[in-house]
Amino acid sequence: MYDPGLSRHEWESEMASLEDDIRDAPAEALSELDVLLRRMLAESGYDLTDTVAREGEEREVVADYLAAHEIMLAYESGSDELSPGDIAAAINAYRELFDYLVAERSSADADLADAGES
Repeated sequence: MYDPGLSRHEWESEMASLEDDIRDAPAEALSELDVLLRRMLAESGYDLTDTVAREGEEREVVADYLAAHEIMLAYESGSDELSPGDIAAAINAYRELFDYLVAERSSADADLADAGES
């Protein structure tokens, strides 16, 4: 049975648990943020491997994730071309995506709850 708000609550709890890491060691938090956002995107129906989605309506959401993901990969590979600004851009992109997906899930949950009451 679908439980409205459950995924959103789990996402918000997980993001809250990452906030100290993001503040204290932002570069090291990139990997955990990436895992969370990848899961959120998958649970929301976004296909990061579908080239059509990259060109369609979902293009901006997928492109934002992939740009942050590339920075995370560069950091993990030890790239010396990354600046603190790059890390901040990735953190900001992950946060914006998080906020967007939470709002999208809240809207979908409200629609399902309204449909269940009819």
